[in-house]
Amino acid sequence: MSWKEKWQKWKSYATLDKHLLERLINIAEDERELEDSFYKDLTFGTGGMRGILGPGTNRMNVYTVRKAVEGLSLYLEENVVDAKGKGVAIAYDSRYMSQAFAIEAARVLGAHGIRAYVFESLRPTPLLSFAVRHLKAAAGIMITASHNPPEYNGFKVYNEDGGQVPLKEAAAIIEKVNQVQDELKVNAEDQKKLEENGLLQWVGEEVDTAYLAQLKTIQKQENSENNLTIVFTPLHGTAYNLVMKGLDQIGFTNVHVVEEQAKPDPEFSTVSSPNPEEHQAFEMAIDLGKKVNADILIGTDPDADRLGIAVKDGNGSYQVLSGNQLGTLLLDYTLSHTDEIERENGKLVKTIVTTEMGKAVATHYGVDTIDTLTGFKFIGEKIKQFESTNDKFLFGYEESYGYLIGDFVRDKDAVQAAVAASKLANYWKKQDKTLLEALDILYKEHGFYLEGMKSLTLKGKDGAEQIAKIMQDIRNHPFETLGGLRVVAIEDYETSLRTVPADNSSEEIALPKENVMKFILENDVWVCFRPSGTEPKIKSYFGVKTTSKESSQTLLDHIQAEVEQRMDQILKDK
Repeated sequence: MSWKEKWQKWKSYATLDKHLLERLINIAEDERELEDSFYKDLTFGTGGMRGILGPGTNRMNVYTVRKAVEGLSLYLEENVVDAKGKGVAIAYDSRYMSQAFAIEAARVLGAHGIRAYVFESLRPTPLLSFAVRHLKAAAGIMITASHNPPEYNGFKVYNEDGGQVPLKEAAAIIEKVNQVQDELKVNAEDQKKLEENGLLQWVGEEVDTAYLAQLKTIQKQENSENNLTIVFTPLHGTAYNLVMKGLDQIGFTNVHVVEEQAKPDPEFSTVSSPNPEEHQAFEMAIDLGKKVNADILIGTDPDADRLGIAVKDGNGSYQVLSGNQLGTLLLDYTLSHTDEIERENGKLVKTIVTTEMGKAVATHYGVDTIDTLTGFKFIGEKIKQFESTNDKFLFGYEESYGYLIGDFVRDKDAVQAAVAASKLANYWKKQDKTLLEALDILYKEHGFYLEGMKSLTLKGKDGAEQIAKIMQDIRNHPFETLGGLRVVAIEDYETSLRTVPADNSSEEIALPKENVMKFILENDVWVCFRPSGTEPKIKSYFGVKTTSKESSQTLLDHIQAEVEQRMDQILKDK
C-alpha cells in the first residue's frame, strides 16, 4: 500500500482512537507530515522500537504497540516453554502514553492467554530487567524512549534472562511482528476481565525490596564514614525512589535532591534534553551543588539506565565527567577492591566505541577485556554466556553513560552506578582527592586517553537516505590518514572483515554483522562511524592517546575537524 492508501485506511477506520483521529484531521493539509507518518511501518529492530507519538504506521501509538506485542506473543507461544504460565513483566517510564501502552501490551498478551505482570506505577529500566529474572517470567517489556525528546516513546523487549533480546531472538520476533498484516485489527482483551481471571497482575514494592537487597551486594568496601555531600537529580524520570533508598541503606544520608526535577514530568520542562550526557542537564544540580558545597552531583536519565556525574574542579566549579571517564574510574575502583583470587578468569566487557583506557586498567589488574558491538544487549549476552564457562563478569560499560557492576541485572543500571559512584567519590575524598585528581593518577599511570563523539541529526525519509549515503561513501572511499596518522587497519562490521592496508591482508571479525566502520590509526588512535539504531543520527566516535592532556586534545580536535569536513563534502556532492 502507498502512504496515501494507508492514510485513507486509518482515517476511515470506524473505531479509530478519537485522539489519533483528531490529530489526523489536524495534519490533513500537511502532506509532508502525513507522508512521514505513513510511508513505512515503524521499524521494530533488534532492541524493539522507538518513534514519535502520533497517528500512522510510522509513529508510536496504541495500534503500533499492539502490533509489536502481537508479534512477541506469537514468538513466545512457539519458542518459550510454558510462556503462558511464566508470563511477561511490563514496566514503564514517565513519558506521555507510557502507562497506556503498558496496559495495551497486557491486553494483547491476555488475548493470547499470556499473563502480564504490570508495575502499578513507573519504574526504571534496570528494575524491569531484574523483575524478569526475579519473577521467572518468559519475557519483559519496557515502555520508554530513554533520553529522547518529549514527543517520543518506545518499546524494548527483554528475554527470560532479563537481557535485551540478542540478534537471533530479535530476528525471530521481528519476523513475527512483520507477519501481522493489519495493526488496526489486533485483538486486545478487556482490562477488567483480565484482572478478574488473573491474567493481569499488578506489581507493587516487593520487587523493589528484592532489588535493593541485591544492591547491597555490589559494595566493594565495608560501610565506614560516609561524609560525602551529594546532589541528585532524576531529571523528571523514574530513579528517585530506588536511588534514594539505595544510598540510604549504605549510609549516604547527606543527599540533596533537585526538587524541581524530582517529580516525573513527560515534558522534561526544566531541561532542553533529559540526557545526563548533555552538560545543560546539570545546570540546576550545579546551582544546588554550589549552595550546599556538594562533593558530587549525580543525574539519571528518564528510565534510569544511564548515569552522569559532575565533580568539583580546582576552581570551585563543577565539571561533568564523560561516560568513558566515569566508567574507567568505576572500573579501577571495582578491580582494586576485588581480591586477586576473585579476579581470576574475570572479564571486563565493553563496546568497540568505548575508551581503550578501560582495557589498559583491566590488564593492570590481570583481567581480560572483551569487546562487543555497540549496545548493552551485547554485554548482557556475554554475561549469560559466562554462566556456562569459567569466566566471571566483573564490570561492563559503554561510553554513552551505561554501567553495570552486579549481574543480577542484565542491562545498564544507573541505580547501581549511582551507589557505586558515591562509594568511589567517598573513597577518594578520604584520601583528600577529588575524582578529577583520581583520574589524573590513572592518566599518568596508563596514558592520556581522550575520546569524543559527534552526532549528526538527519530526520525523516531524506535524512535516512543521507545517512546511508555517508556510510556508503566512507566504505567505498576509506580514510588513508587522519590527523597526520596513518590508518593501519580498517574494520568493516557489515562485511565482518578487518583489513590491513599495508599488505591488503584481511581477517574475519568474530562479532555479528552491523553497519559500522572503524579505522585504527597509529599510536592507539581510532575513529568509528555508525548510524544510531534508535534516533535519526549518524554518530562518529574518536579515541586518541598521547603523553599529555594538551597534545591529546589537539590531536582529537584535528581528527574531528577532518571528519566533519569530509561529511560536509559528502552531503554537498550529488
